[in-house]
This record gives sequence, structure tokens and C-alpha cells, in this order.
Amino acid sequence: MITPKPPGDERGAAALFIVLMTVAMLAAAGLVIDGGAALGDRRTLTNQAEQAARIGADALNQDSLRDGGRPTVDPARARAAADAYLRSVGAPPASIRITGGRVTVTLTGQTTTNILSLAGLTSITVTGTGTAESIDADNP
Repeated sequence: MITPKPPGDERGAAALFIVLMTVAMLAAAGLVIDGGAALGDRRTLTNQAEQAARIGADALNQDSLRDGGRPTVDPARARAAADAYLRSVGAPPASIRITGGRVTVTLTGQTTTNILSLAGLTSITVTGTGTAESIDADNP
């Protein structure tokens, strides 16, 4: 025969509370630590993309400078200059878009998680974008 528990018997309630609080604290720590790392990596990628865009926007077409006309960005030189800079700083592969005097560089990378990997999230995708215009891009 099963004997009913006496009223007010709360054995095991503290253990359940401790387990739930531990899970909640690990989740919060994961968001703070791994999220902070992802934000730092995003800032790094953005800085690298902005610098590569500036370098690309400075790669002017030499013929446009010699002809006395308006200086324009040389797309091939701009792409090569931006790529060379990105390789020198160890940046991930980039998407480089050149439109007139405007150079836009987008970098995408992965941040490896430490704590959130316990929940199955092993990496976070981070993206940084930078855009620069040639000095004379705004002159008609």
C-alpha cells in the first residue's frame, strides 16, 4: 500500500531550484561571454573593412589623372589594393563592390563559442562592412 506524503513535504524542491538556476546562470554567462566575443570580432571586421574600403577608394585611375580630367577610381587597382590590405591583416575573404567612386567592403567571419557550445551553438556568424568614397567622388 502506498502511503501519501504528509502535507508540506517539499523534499527535492531545493534540488530542482538549484538545477534551474544553474542552467539560467550558464545561459546568461554564455550570452555575456560569447556575445561579447562576437561583438569584439564584429568591431574588428568592421575596422578592417573600413580601412580596406579607404585604401580601395584611394586607388585612382592614372589615366584620369594625366588627362587633367576628373580623377576616378580604377576598379581593378581598388580591388587589388583592398585585397592586399586584407591579406596583410589576416582578414577573412571579402566581398568588394565598387560603384563609381564608392568602394564597399564586407567581411564575414565566425566566432567560436565557449559556453554556448554546451547548448549546441558552436559558432556565431559576424559581419563587418565599410564604405569609402574617393576624394573627388562627390564633385560632378
